[in-house]
Amino acid sequence: MPLIKSISGIRGTIGGEPGSNFTPLDVVQFSAAYAYLLKEKTNDNDITVVIGRDARPSGPMVQQLVTATLNGCGINVIDLGLSTTPTVEMAVVKEKANGGIILTASHNPVQWNALKLLNEKGEFISGDEGKKLLELIEENKFDFNEVDSIGSTIQNYSTLDYHYNTILELPLVDKDLIEKQNFKVVVDAVNSSGGIAVPEMLRKLGVKNIVELNCKPDGKFSHNPEPLPEHLTEIFDTVKKENADVGFVVDPDVDRLAMVCEDGSFFGEEYTLVAVADYILQNKKGATVSNLSSSRALRDVTEKAGGTYHASAVGEVNVVVKMKEVNAVIGGEGNGGIIYPELHYGRDALVGIALFLTHLAKTGMKMTELKKSYPAYSISKNKIALNDGVDLNAILSEIAGKYKNEDVSTIDGVKINFEKEWVHLRKSNTEPIIRIYAESATKESADKLASTIMNEIKSLI
Repeated sequence: MPLIKSISGIRGTIGGEPGSNFTPLDVVQFSAAYAYLLKEKTNDNDITVVIGRDARPSGPMVQQLVTATLNGCGINVIDLGLSTTPTVEMAVVKEKANGGIILTASHNPVQWNALKLLNEKGEFISGDEGKKLLELIEENKFDFNEVDSIGSTIQNYSTLDYHYNTILELPLVDKDLIEKQNFKVVVDAVNSSGGIAVPEMLRKLGVKNIVELNCKPDGKFSHNPEPLPEHLTEIFDTVKKENADVGFVVDPDVDRLAMVCEDGSFFGEEYTLVAVADYILQNKKGATVSNLSSSRALRDVTEKAGGTYHASAVGEVNVVVKMKEVNAVIGGEGNGGIIYPELHYGRDALVGIALFLTHLAKTGMKMTELKKSYPAYSISKNKIALNDGVDLNAILSEIAGKYKNEDVSTIDGVKINFEKEWVHLRKSNTEPIIRIYAESATKESADKLASTIMNEIKSLI
């Protein structure tokens, strides 16, 4: 598989030739360029970076490479060990660090790993900073320190507790009410760091009856780690068998949250954000934001509550920029990513769990009842692998031209808005694929729309 270098980080499969896969040389090169960027930005000799990782087997090796490289560049490291993406983001701010690196390939399979880069706010670096970083790598512009000025490393494994406790202090998280409801919860953490974080967060919230699936953080992913219905048959069966109230599924770095209803059906990762936003908007009026590939249901719920909905380009950094621009009270992505600015500007499954359980407790509904209370849409999520040399821009331009009489957006790829449905085509930032998302009133009509567009793309390829 190719090595993917983007403005948000570097991602690829372990092993192989440098420059073509995620190898130790690529890790060192990228880490050194990030160190150079921080030095140039801060103009300070006392620079600190927070590092945390998910549980995939390559994590310890990558962490040692990153840490040693940063130290060699004179950067001090705070090592969180096994952690979550949102925990690292919060730790950057807590420790007053200059940046952070999360070692995770998120939803990608176990052979992948990645470096996700943060700024001093604990948010993903900007597009301009990312472009500068890629230029530094191309120029081999690195700067290593002499022996008397190399950096140091300290371990801090208490930051998860800080994360839990800060969530518990949020005004819209009601621990007493959650505890009183005596929920029975099933957790599937795909044998990554969520196996530590999610059950402990639930215990902190007063949940006593927890059924743990795949919660041993050994990195041996028990199923494809992307929380899509076809990968979650085990938790569907377990929730129903255990007569549980809810099932929670997280990806390896715990920034995406999918949920399962009490009857073993999928709540829908698109509706994770919708449900949490519904609760927030009942208590605080304002704007919401999601990306162009997310469900119209958020727009409907927002407008019903008297708020205003805004769409951004795909990518957490783009959602965050738009959220700040419109002062949104809640935002995120339709892949189960909740961004609650009162806590921090990052996707966070743990705060999503706390807010959702409070919402469920307050409504007194079963999950299936709650789902029926929201506008009914169905999304068809598809992808087409791209071979080297494919001119994707030309293909997207051809599709946009064909549907020019419709409402077409080219903010991010091509989105075609029809009266009662839409389709969004864009190149993935993390894999060599084109994603084709379509939404309609039913799964059948969404699949039909997606299939039509996919056939058109394939004919052009």
